[in-house]
Amino acid sequence: MAGLGLSGPNAENTRVGDVGGTAAANSEQDKHQHDHHYQSNRDHHHDHKEGWLDWARVAFVALILVVVWAQLIPRVKGIDILALIGILIGGYPIFKEAIADLLERRMTMELSMTIALVAASVIGEFLTALLIAVFVLIAEILEGMTVGRGRRAIRDLLDLLPQTAEVRSAGQVATRSLSEVTVGEVILVRPGGRIPVDGAVATGHSFVDQSTVTGESMPVEKISGAPVFAGTINQSGVLEIRAEKIGRDTAFGRIIEAVERAERSRAPIQRTADRLAGYLVYFALGCAALTFLITRDARSTISVIVVAGACGIAAGTPLAILGAIGRAARKGAIVKGGRYLEVLASVDTVVLDKTGTLTLGAPEIVDIHVYNGYSAKDVMRVAATAERFSEHPLAKAIVKRASDWSLSVGEPAAFRYSPGVGIECEVEGQRTLVGTRALLKQYGLRAPDDGTESERFSEVLVATGGRLLGSVSIADVLRSEATAAVAEMRNLGMTTVLLTGDRREIADATAKELGVDEVQSELLPDQKVARVRQLRAEGRVVAMVGDGVNDAPALMESNVGVAMGSGTDVARESASVVLLGNDLLRFAEVLKLAGRCRSIIMANFVGTLAVDSVGVGLAAFGLLNPVLAALIHVSSELLFILNSARLLPRSIGDGDAPSES
Repeated sequence: MAGLGLSGPNAENTRVGDVGGTAAANSEQDKHQHDHHYQSNRDHHHDHKEGWLDWARVAFVALILVVVWAQLIPRVKGIDILALIGILIGGYPIFKEAIADLLERRMTMELSMTIALVAASVIGEFLTALLIAVFVLIAEILEGMTVGRGRRAIRDLLDLLPQTAEVRSAGQVATRSLSEVTVGEVILVRPGGRIPVDGAVATGHSFVDQSTVTGESMPVEKISGAPVFAGTINQSGVLEIRAEKIGRDTAFGRIIEAVERAERSRAPIQRTADRLAGYLVYFALGCAALTFLITRDARSTISVIVVAGACGIAAGTPLAILGAIGRAARKGAIVKGGRYLEVLASVDTVVLDKTGTLTLGAPEIVDIHVYNGYSAKDVMRVAATAERFSEHPLAKAIVKRASDWSLSVGEPAAFRYSPGVGIECEVEGQRTLVGTRALLKQYGLRAPDDGTESERFSEVLVATGGRLLGSVSIADVLRSEATAAVAEMRNLGMTTVLLTGDRREIADATAKELGVDEVQSELLPDQKVARVRQLRAEGRVVAMVGDGVNDAPALMESNVGVAMGSGTDVARESASVVLLGNDLLRFAEVLKLAGRCRSIIMANFVGTLAVDSVGVGLAAFGLLNPVLAALIHVSSELLFILNSARLLPRSIGDGDAPSES
């Protein structure tokens, strides 16, 4: 009966700024934080008080119903005064909302129920009116409990973030409010505690349950330098974490912000649901008028008004959307509004960027070939020394591997870099070449063709003192879940398209390994946009997944843009969905979740129309009395609302957000 009501004052009282922020806003956020806790407690007591009042009203009306049914108190001039008192008290919430709707020129079920109660009272059907009032009141309470669960699911997100942190400073540990913590400070997190900030481990070793942010089912090992996220649980050892992001800037803060934004947004299908609910009220009143004109049967007319109901879709539709967005957020996929969730349910083509989306975005060494009796460590030591000061991505991969192997790396002399060719320098007093075959050929050196799949890898040859040491094969490695994610999208019946600026050989090899349907390579950003625009012109509903600045135009051109959480700020702002954990399988799950949400909403639509049509027909022919009509109305309404509630994430501890223990 009542709308979902998730966009009112309570939504504003849980703004993500309440969980921390910069030093400049500390005092204001402290106030917000206090206000939030005060409001949460006030809401809790208010809901508690209202709940008892509602059940007391039901009990009072039910008692009067029994007295009237037993005829314990006689009528006065044919009027049952006690019954009228019961109808007025029981119907007060309905009458109040009906008057408010009339003033706003809205047709709602409260208005039709008011007409039914008044009509039943006028013809002396006091028992019937009392029964209808009891049924409707119970339905209102049960509906409120279900919707309240949706509100609590959002409030539970805030409870996952501690409001205080233990800060180490000058050798001492002090407990501070989270709003007083600044970037760069070291936070101490004990076993079993929740991590309050995003940052990197400074010291310590532990396992962290980070399913609340990334959706990973297994705890992740954390050592010095490993990233950690606010809202996750430190399970075993003590960790000292250097804060990098606080409050709304954390991955967890973005989850809360996304769900709050979803609360306030309205998907097109919600407006459709509201319109349909209004049309059904007109339909019921029209059928009631026609029934009375033909049959002159007041009981049948009242039954027609009572049996028709659209509350299942009016409240169930936003409840399903909120539930789906909340569940997606728990899995680490931020959907920025209901309209995007609705579009995701219709997506038939997924366009994928390669670097940073399907791959890790950081080249890694995949193979080392050695010649002339040298070892792999010899190759890496000389190559890393030559590449030590280079900013090239391939150079960084070489230097990183040397560091991982704890090799002694010196400094190059007479350094000279030729773009696209390589480096010429002196290492340990000898002329050293690190680069392509073309570079070595300039100095009369030839590398053997050992069958390396050069179309898939970037090859870096290393020579010193006129002798070839070896070659290093470097590639941008596919994300571990990329192949499975593409397979899942194809299983959902979607066409997958790979668009990349990489060379054709690398793109084709990647596409073959992933199993995508279409691949286009060596594309500039505007060419990616043109391809996305072309797909949409063909009638496709396109989701574009990317991570870089160059992907932002294509993300905005698509029906729904999806950005990797590790991508650039421009990409994340341009996208409608952000994958915090950079896990493409999560996106496949969101696609399935969006489809499930649409199926539930459509089932509610069809079910409501079917129940109303059959019910009105039976009532018009006198086959339903008003009491049975009210029972059908209430039962169907609750059935459709509970159908939508299946999408709500349970309170913390359902697997989407494990409880702290």
